Amino acid sequence: MSNRVSQNLDTSQAKNPNDSDPFHDPPAAQLDNEVVPSYGSQAATGADPQSGNVEHDDAEVVTTQPVDPPYQLDNTALQPPVPFVISERSSLSAFGTNDLGASKESQPLASAIVPTLLAGDSAKVFGERPEDLQLQKKRPRKFIRLLVSVAVVVLIFLAVFLPVFFVVVKKSSAAASGSGGSTGSGKPTKGSPSGANAITGGDGSTVTMANGTKFTYKNPFGGFWVDDPANPFNNNAQANSWTPPLNTSWTWGKDRVYGVNLGGWLVMEPFIRPDIYQRYPGAVDEFTLSTLMAADTANGGLAQLETHYDTFVTEQDIAEMAGAGLNWIRVPLAFWAIETWAGEPYLEGTSWKYFVRFLGWARKYGMRVCLDLHAVPGSQNGYNHSGVLGVHNFLQGIMGLANAQRTLYYLRVITEFISQPQYRDVVPMFGIINEPTLTMDILTPFYLQAYNIIRNITGVGAGNGPYIAIQDGGFIGDISQAGYLAGADRMALDQHPYFAFEGNTDPVAVVGPSGQPGGNWPIQACTNWLPGAEAARAGFGVTVAGEFSAALNDCGLFMIGVNVNSTNPECPIYENWENYNDTMKQGVMNEVLASMDALGDWFFWTWKVGPDQTGNISSPLWSYQLGLQNGWIPTDPRTSQGKCASLITTPADPFNGTFLPWQTGGVPSSIAVSTSALYPWPPTSISSAGLSASLLPTYTNTGPITTLPVPTFTGVASKVTQGVNGWFNQADTQGGIVTVAGCTYPNEYSPTFAVVPTAPCTGAAGPTATAR
Repeated sequence: MSNRVSQNLDTSQAKNPNDSDPFHDPPAAQLDNEVVPSYGSQAATGADPQSGNVEHDDAEVVTTQPVDPPYQLDNTALQPPVPFVISERSSLSAFGTNDLGASKESQPLASAIVPTLLAGDSAKVFGERPEDLQLQKKRPRKFIRLLVSVAVVVLIFLAVFLPVFFVVVKKSSAAASGSGGSTGSGKPTKGSPSGANAITGGDGSTVTMANGTKFTYKNPFGGFWVDDPANPFNNNAQANSWTPPLNTSWTWGKDRVYGVNLGGWLVMEPFIRPDIYQRYPGAVDEFTLSTLMAADTANGGLAQLETHYDTFVTEQDIAEMAGAGLNWIRVPLAFWAIETWAGEPYLEGTSWKYFVRFLGWARKYGMRVCLDLHAVPGSQNGYNHSGVLGVHNFLQGIMGLANAQRTLYYLRVITEFISQPQYRDVVPMFGIINEPTLTMDILTPFYLQAYNIIRNITGVGAGNGPYIAIQDGGFIGDISQAGYLAGADRMALDQHPYFAFEGNTDPVAVVGPSGQPGGNWPIQACTNWLPGAEAARAGFGVTVAGEFSAALNDCGLFMIGVNVNSTNPECPIYENWENYNDTMKQGVMNEVLASMDALGDWFFWTWKVGPDQTGNISSPLWSYQLGLQNGWIPTDPRTSQGKCASLITTPADPFNGTFLPWQTGGVPSSIAVSTSALYPWPPTSISSAGLSASLLPTYTNTGPITTLPVPTFTGVASKVTQGVNGWFNQADTQGGIVTVAGCTYPNEYSPTFAVVPTAPCTGAAGPTATAR
């Protein structure tokens, strides 16, 4: 990858809310039709009618964040397939009327219709009779003008009012009757006003994928997809009626995250793809898997991983998520999606291509994305999904500082891509490191440095780049206390509450104290998770459960490691999902509903689990998709609301849905200088290194910048893709990370030096570390 020159990826082939729930209070009234730039302070001077972007005097292109009701960013209103039901918050559901009843967005549409109707002989439009023609000739010209003016007004009124009536009023009627879904034929509509070639469809519509395969889109919740060949950055799609379309602002504390992870896809995990690990018995993590696979040239070498990327997650999976009432997807990604250095066996860069393809699907179905950096140089936890099992050389050990420097650089590269106007509404959250097993005194300097790097790229305030999601040193800890890095612009807390690894053997297929199947598990979910989640929102700010599952134990092939077996005596029962009885299914369902309600905003781990070589899925309670198909995952996640209130006495002062302005970007903010001074970077010491931090290996920012590849599109006008180059902030010109010429570096996973340094290594910098 060249300096600031991005490579191209050819993609041409390739949830009705509970009114009492604080997450679903109606949004405050705001000014109709007002839009504000989502970054910068310059006044907009022009607009792109296809993308909904405004241009500044310096030709930077930015997206706009509409203020309620933000139904449409384009100059024309996208019409849904008639007569399927959509949300009042959808860009398709209303025009955002001004005082005269017709919106600015609807006027171009009306003006396009009226000339067509008035073209030719006016008698043919309004009814042709000979006597009428004679009267028309005798009337004064002034009267004729008046008649035409009245007709134009009538036609404009019909063009604007009728779509609003049949979409909004019909929708409200359907919602009142409790139908909550689509009633149309399901045929997609071509030639939508949002674009000359736009196609959109709701429940029952047919989707044709890039490879020609067709499937039926099933979404009973008013969701609709949008595919606009002329504008691949069209953000009009809506996952379901209770989720804002991508072109509409998400309101934390009111809108709820119903999400899933795509675990085991772009970062391999043995229990999710056991069949692949079974092919290579010595493989225990992605490092060893990649090494063994690369040597197996007879079976395709590392190309086998690309086949997995291409086939394990498809467009139909994303459509199914929307149809299941979900609205967010958390996607783990590893550092080798960007690049690899000498000695790293991972498949370099290829997973990025498939992540970008996935972003197109997420956009098409109105799904928001949380990108999560799941594996970093040196490994942040020693888990098998961090690259190398049993090694932890991030912010500890002799290469701990250097690995952290390299990680910060990759956070910078990713931020530059996802902060582009064309992607920031699709990827509004960035998890900067997954499950680091370090104490907060070690992590905080890194978090602060990462925060500064990211916000120096994006700026501060709503719409300027993603929320920055961080985690504590365990899965749930004291980071939720009020005041942690107070003033940080749009920082979110990501918690991972799991029952699976606690060793509890309570049965689930029994009636519990509440009189419902599930034993003690539903009550435990509420008492364990609800107080902490509410406290974190009230104290820290935006909080999500980035991972949780339906699993109550560590049963399943490779669940706790390759060739490591659970000691739970009930594993044969839990793994035999095909023979679950109704009590078992409902018991698990009740525990899942309780967990969802307790956590509030959540991402289930994971969407799917692949079979082993015998075709069996031995970790069924980790698969959302399998649970949907077999009755232990709710088909409508909103049914979880109120579950805990029916089981326990809820906290006396639950979170009321209102965050402090700086926590959601309502006002520009910054972390106090006095706070920053407490956490210097680089840190003054590194644990387990055995040396002063000044003697440890470090890198320098003097190499070429790595820019992530952007997609290319066939048949798209250059003005639509202009400026999409993978690098948002052109003022960010610092070089890329490289080794210092003349210095010796141990392997990034090594615990010891071959020769222990006695003085800091200095010298001229040179790009000697990369291997491409």
